[in-house]
Amino acid sequence: MRQCVLMSVVFMAGALVIFAPQCQGFSLDSLLPVLTDQISGLWRDGEMELLGHYCNYAVKPTIIKFELYFQGSVWCPGWTKIRGEALTRSKTGVVGKTTSDFVKKIYEAGLVTEEEAREWVN
Repeated sequence: MRQCVLMSVVFMAGALVIFAPQCQGFSLDSLLPVLTDQISGLWRDGEMELLGHYCNYAVKPTIIKFELYFQGSVWCPGWTKIRGEALTRSKTGVVGKTTSDFVKKIYEAGLVTEEEAREWVN
């Protein structure tokens, strides 16, 4: 019986060697561009039109208690010195929350009407 078990083990090992996929060497050269794109994509800045004025926004990542957050700010240099700011876990939603904060602040300052602000504030 032992001889049968030994032969089974040898047969299974041979089958695994024959049918196992070939391994490829690991190279940082192929991984580095992907990582660089992913990490650099965490920072964003740009321009947008808001209530008839040209405004700028910036998003940068930050780590709080080992979790990734996005900190955003919106400002309109030709219009007011007020700055909208937000901190959120959502990379895609940070600009919207920042814009909403900006519009709340300019409404409180009397720069826009309630009707104009309602479109932008959630």
